Amino acid sequence: MSKKQLSIVIPAYNEQNAIVDTIKNILSIMDKSDIEYEIIVVNDGSKDKTKEYLEKYFQENPQIHSKLLLFSHIINKGYGATLKTGIRKAKYSNICITDSDGTYPNQDIPMLFAEYEKEYDMVVGQRSFKSLPKLTKPTKWFLHKLANFLVGYKIPDINSGLRIFKKEIAMKYFGIICDGFSFTTTITLAMLSNNYSVKYVPIEYFKRIGKSKIKPVKDTLNFIQLIIRTVMYFNPLKIFVPMSFIMLLAAIVLFVLGQVNILYKSPSNTIVVLIVGSIQIFITGMIADLIDKRIEK
Repeated sequence: MSKKQLSIVIPAYNEQNAIVDTIKNILSIMDKSDIEYEIIVVNDGSKDKTKEYLEKYFQENPQIHSKLLLFSHIINKGYGATLKTGIRKAKYSNICITDSDGTYPNQDIPMLFAEYEKEYDMVVGQRSFKSLPKLTKPTKWFLHKLANFLVGYKIPDINSGLRIFKKEIAMKYFGIICDGFSFTTTITLAMLSNNYSVKYVPIEYFKRIGKSKIKPVKDTLNFIQLIIRTVMYFNPLKIFVPMSFIMLLAAIVLFVLGQVNILYKSPSNTIVVLIVGSIQIFITGMIADLIDKRIEK
């Protein structure tokens, strides 16, 4: 394990009500620990006074200049792009990400780092299901079940925003990580699919300060697409085999129904199309899997 060094990356977009307090809180917590650290705040083109508040706080507190780094995007690029910027700027090999809206218990960062030192590749703060907003619970449940099936692991919290991981591992997957809200989901799926050691540690989760930027319907559809795309990238058979099986099963059901005269006319053409489609999808999956095995990821 590397030295007790940690780069804490905080993305911020329209967080004028919480960002300074978040930084103060983390500074206070980390100063009491034995971890050498830096805090990297990336303002993602905020339209409120987030940038002004950050610069004012920085200028008025020269004693923190060695610990706090500020960066800004000219335009809003997205949560994932903001984290990538912060991670690239980090000087330490261990990265902690957290949010700037007051939802995560940043006092737990030293505790999470202590777990991380036990030779894990990533340690994730696991939010309890009951602490999540009621409107998001059905969606979260469905996404977790889908991800669990496709990855083959039980994932306690697929997109927690408080976690510690190795910089070099995260940067390997920057090419497939989208610039939107998918960073945490993608890195979770990527690391589990490639057998990295991941530890989940229960944490509290609080009501955010300010207005949420999540768009329930749009983001849910994007998450489903993301999960399928990421799993297909690392384990294509997990996608193609079930699709092939479903089409073959549909063909068998139609054939049986036709034989027992439940259907007015046996849909022979449909059955042939389903069987041929099933075979084609299975072969495509096998080819994709062979390509996957030849590419180092």
